[in-house]
Amino acid sequence: MKTFVILSDSHGKKSAVDKIAHLFAENDYIVHLGDGSADMRQTVSAYPEKTYVLRGNCDFSYGAEECVIEAEGVSVLCCHGHRYGVKGSLDRLAYRAKELGCEVALYGHTHRARIDELGGVLLVNPGAIGAYADASYCYLVVHGKKATATIVPLS
Repeated sequence: MKTFVILSDSHGKKSAVDKIAHLFAENDYIVHLGDGSADMRQTVSAYPEKTYVLRGNCDFSYGAEECVIEAEGVSVLCCHGHRYGVKGSLDRLAYRAKELGCEVALYGHTHRARIDELGGVLLVNPGAIGAYADASYCYLVVHGKKATATIVPLS
């Protein structure tokens, strides 16, 4: 079993990231999906082997455009989502995930937490962890060949 803590759209609100920092040590992967990627510099220093930071449309110099994480035979595409038009449709993101052989696609950008399945791809948006009315993050468990996502409100 592998576990992920997934967050996105902190937008400079490092205090929001700090609220869940106690979870980082106990999980196998830490993923920030962009727009506030610099908020993760301390986390990258503490957990360089398991932290993945993506660059969003508001990030200019820190983070990868996209990456694929392999966990227990499940391929997970990570991106911010703006390049795939996720505010309008998830079709392009699902297509890109399938193109890369991924069963799961993680994305942010919309500031709205949601979990969908499209064409056999699990699409997960953790919502925005920054200063928004419904701040949240996601806990993802991969066990065997199955991925299960849970949206967690930030209290």
